[in-house]
Amino acid sequence: MLVDTHCHLGDPAYDADRDEVVARARAAGVAHIVVVGESPDAADRARELAAGDPMLSATAGVHPHIAATWTAETGEWLRRRLADPDVVAAGEMGLDYHYDHSPREVQRSVFDLQLAAAADAGKPAVIHAREADEDVAAALRSHSATRAVLHSFSSGMPLLRTALELGHYVSFSGMVTFRSWTLDDAIRETPLDRILVETDGPYLAPVPMRGRRNEPAFVAHIAARIATVRHMPVPAVVAATGANAARLFGLRLAPTEERS
Repeated sequence: MLVDTHCHLGDPAYDADRDEVVARARAAGVAHIVVVGESPDAADRARELAAGDPMLSATAGVHPHIAATWTAETGEWLRRRLADPDVVAAGEMGLDYHYDHSPREVQRSVFDLQLAAAADAGKPAVIHAREADEDVAAALRSHSATRAVLHSFSSGMPLLRTALELGHYVSFSGMVTFRSWTLDDAIRETPLDRILVETDGPYLAPVPMRGRRNEPAFVAHIAARIATVRHMPVPAVVAATGANAARLFGLRLAPTEERS
């Protein structure tokens, strides 16, 4: 069953038709959506959504863009959120040296704190990595007890290989359908039992939906592209990525027709 492992469903882009978005996902065969909370406000919204629908789970974390807002109180908040059964992962967290919205040393410190909190809670970490591959790899090595997923992977192959050696997962988004995509080797090299699919909605709509708001129903296009690259039947990719998501996030997936 399809699982969209990373969608910002609480984003205002969905305010006008969020229920319809979830219904379209269900109709498209999506069994579960992991709603990402990349800030305290977004995480609280994700948790609220997850509490009202068994098809949804939430994450809680602090994005590197806002790492400079971290305080001791933020750390206490995160640990409380990670104790909630509706919150299945820590993040979105990581390092972003492209925009540098927060100082790099602050990003690294906050990343370390969140990786430690994830390990203490026994929950995986959702990693954002942009132009910071070496430091992300170093952090993952330093926190070997934390299970992680490299979200919307578009980094270099050395980071991919480090993550795989450490037992982590790799999630692919609509970028795999773009003309500019050059990392088919990453799709081939990631073991089938470590691949996840995601939309990163409302961003990164896949071909043939480019130019539209992305939504969980479109995750099927990403699974189809991975199947093409790996020379596999689409149902086999759907089954594998769904099982991987259930294992990593501790999801209980019911067939979509049971949720209708």
